[in-house]
Amino acid sequence: MLVGCPKEIKSQEHRVGLVPSSVVELVANGHEVIVETNAGAAINFSDDDYRKAGAEICDTPDEIFERCDMVVKVKEPQKSEYTKLREGQILFTYLHLAPDPDQAQGLMDSGCVAIAYETVTNRDGRGLPLLAPMSEVAGRLSALMGANYLQKHHGGNGRLVCGVPGVLPAKFLVIGGGVSGFNAARVAVGMGADVTILEKNPDRLRYLDDYFHGQAKVIYSNLDMMERFAAESDVVIGAVLIPGAAAPKLITKEMLPQIANGTVMVDIAIDQGGCFETSRPTTHQDPTYDVDGKLHYCVANMPGAVPLSSALALNHAVLPYAVNIANHGWKKACANDPGLANGLNVSFGTVNHAEVAEALDLPYKEVTL
Repeated sequence: MLVGCPKEIKSQEHRVGLVPSSVVELVANGHEVIVETNAGAAINFSDDDYRKAGAEICDTPDEIFERCDMVVKVKEPQKSEYTKLREGQILFTYLHLAPDPDQAQGLMDSGCVAIAYETVTNRDGRGLPLLAPMSEVAGRLSALMGANYLQKHHGGNGRLVCGVPGVLPAKFLVIGGGVSGFNAARVAVGMGADVTILEKNPDRLRYLDDYFHGQAKVIYSNLDMMERFAAESDVVIGAVLIPGAAAPKLITKEMLPQIANGTVMVDIAIDQGGCFETSRPTTHQDPTYDVDGKLHYCVANMPGAVPLSSALALNHAVLPYAVNIANHGWKKACANDPGLANGLNVSFGTVNHAEVAEALDLPYKEVTL
């Protein structure tokens, strides 16, 4: 199979779909790889590094979209990219279609086969192996960003995360105890914050309680607890995800007056529409905005702030799936791995993921593998 990796064009996105070591693995499996020039330059992978790994270098993305059987990316395709896709061509990347009907329609119009990292599951249908590494990064960053933007000159309330003798540390509320929420809490606890985690899953509650062993308060999540702890927190981190679907709006506009001015609200779920009703996507260039005195940080590609670590972690997770698809074709690979089949979002003009179809109010079609 001919596999292509274009340079990412989304604002402030420096990750790359294939690092040189991934190219080596694909070539060793008998495949050809084309990489756009300077695709990895921002994280110090030169064109020569890719050539040594066995890749062909092209000057523009057009050749990749014209020639390649599979395109491997990081972020969802922009309009200038999805209009270049063609029928039957495989696109393997993050898609986050639930809040993005224009992209969904573009993929459908192209007739491509779009497999989304964020809905690929383990074989048993549990766990999100291609979302997990970026959730880990985003979770850890969320606590760091919360601490940073608490500083008064950034718009926060001016509280030091770890406190000082005689002064209380900052209170962090982490909504959701999954991968990103767990990692947010780990870093916040490590910085000396007073951390509360809200979670609904009983098994996850027990795991978190056992892991933190009193270093973080682990509370069953309901509306009463949400309102109570949000009102007294310095940093609120939204970390709730429903695979493929739009994120639930857990902090509503009506709750904002109860939250103190200068509170920093970090929405990790913004790629799926955000779990604060007042959230809207921002960029690393302009990461925050104020709503009634509450500072919102809603960067849609948080791991892009640390692209070297993020690209390596993502490649380690994605590569086995990419090799499987290249070796067997998308249909056989999905038939052999039900978890990979859960990643199929769009093919030949139809939506093939039930939660995505529901979020976009589009017909759902099950694919026969």
